[in-house]
Amino acid sequence: MTQILYLMRHGETEFNKQHKIQGWCDSPLTEFGRQQAQIAGKYFKEHNIQFDAAFSSTSERASDTLELVTDTPYTRVKGLKEWNFGVFEGESETLNPAKPYGEFFVPYGGESEIDLQRRMSKTILDIVSNTDANTILMVSHAGALRQFMRVWRHTSDVYQEEHLGNCAILKYSFDGTDFQLLEVINHDF
Repeated sequence: MTQILYLMRHGETEFNKQHKIQGWCDSPLTEFGRQQAQIAGKYFKEHNIQFDAAFSSTSERASDTLELVTDTPYTRVKGLKEWNFGVFEGESETLNPAKPYGEFFVPYGGESEIDLQRRMSKTILDIVSNTDANTILMVSHAGALRQFMRVWRHTSDVYQEEHLGNCAILKYSFDGTDFQLLEVINHDF
């Protein structure tokens, strides 16, 4: 059985607006972020996409987004959280190093790029392997989703180099072995 997986970034938050580093720390959705989630929800409705299962990062910005997108019951999963930026959490984005971040945040109590890739891949694989759902929604974060996309780039013809905007959707198929990125859905807000 091939499963279809929609990985989605949360809506705009107060920290996004203030250009603050937001990993494991959290800030609420802005009114615009709530509107973005509603537009994403409309996209799913207009395309007759119904979810058999839904999952969210444990961050409120992700679960609040999911609740605006669908009324499908969902499970919050710690493994879907954003990159842990250590002591840089809540600080200005101007403190971020040049990409790729690699091991930069590790000495500051954060997570390495490889560790994030492993965590996201294991979490998503565990979720899809332990459900018989055909169509799955997961709401997570830009850095976490980008790293998952990098891990599976070799199986996909589709890729987006640009930043993943708020409420961007990555549509994957999973054949029991490999994830393949089928489409990147960006909304015109």
